[in-house]
Amino acid sequence: MKHVLAASFLLAITSFSHAQVSPVSGGDAGALELASVHAVIADLDTGATLFEKHPDVAVPIASITKLMTAMVILDAEQPLTEWLTIVDHDTPPENNAYSRLRIGSQATRGDLLRIALMSSENLACHVLATHYPGGKQAFIAAMNDKARELGMTQTRFVDSSGLSPLNRSTASDLARMARAALEYQPIRDYSSTAEYTVSFRSPSYALNYGNTNALTRGDRWNVVLSKTGYLDEAGRCLVMVATVGGRPVTMILLDSFGTRSPLGDAGRIRRWIETGSSGPVAGAARDYEQRRAAAYRGVGSEI
Repeated sequence: MKHVLAASFLLAITSFSHAQVSPVSGGDAGALELASVHAVIADLDTGATLFEKHPDVAVPIASITKLMTAMVILDAEQPLTEWLTIVDHDTPPENNAYSRLRIGSQATRGDLLRIALMSSENLACHVLATHYPGGKQAFIAAMNDKARELGMTQTRFVDSSGLSPLNRSTASDLARMARAALEYQPIRDYSSTAEYTVSFRSPSYALNYGNTNALTRGDRWNVVLSKTGYLDEAGRCLVMVATVGGRPVTMILLDSFGTRSPLGDAGRIRRWIETGSSGPVAGAARDYEQRRAAAYRGVGSEI
């Protein structure tokens, strides 16, 4: 079923447009409450933007970065079956970069890419960039070149994992990135994997990974593309494409409070599409959203 829906997405993405906020299921935009400060919700079949909130303010995007990392890796057409040596960061990253990967061991490029997408493994991204033709600097340049190619005019990358708060974009730009990422079957497959065990060599060991998006588990959601992100500077973030109300919907949700706030927003979006009313946001998350949103009122594309 997932592959059939993916084909539907690919047919729809070429007609995507930036429309005005529009009501669905008899509801209206005012009936949708979100904990996320920035949002774009788009129907890929019709090409309409159903809802948007502060869509053109550039903010830190944390591990949402990894979708661009994956596209650059796949564009280079390096073998996914090639074994890569796990190397440590050259300098300490700006934020916590704990990893269970053993320095000096080896994993395949495909497995590293999978755990980067599904489990947000930061060191895997460093390894992938290090083994890119020309090394890390060439990789970062390719990320920014790809962003320009996609028309992501308010986006900038400085690392491959999203650990730097200087990786910045807008909800509108990320909608473009999600649309492009859907064209890559490995990204669809890897990012929506619920659980996966990686087998390493030199030495031989295995590690089990789970998806950071709990909605990829179980039968209630049909998630075709997913990436979560978190930094103190970015808040909780989620980019997801899933079937809602019988149609493919892309959700860009940036900067919310609390571990489960983006998943709660996904549920509110689903209820809004299906019933016309989302239901309320919890008090602490609502207060956070209101404080953060107040800082963006009247702000243009940069803060």
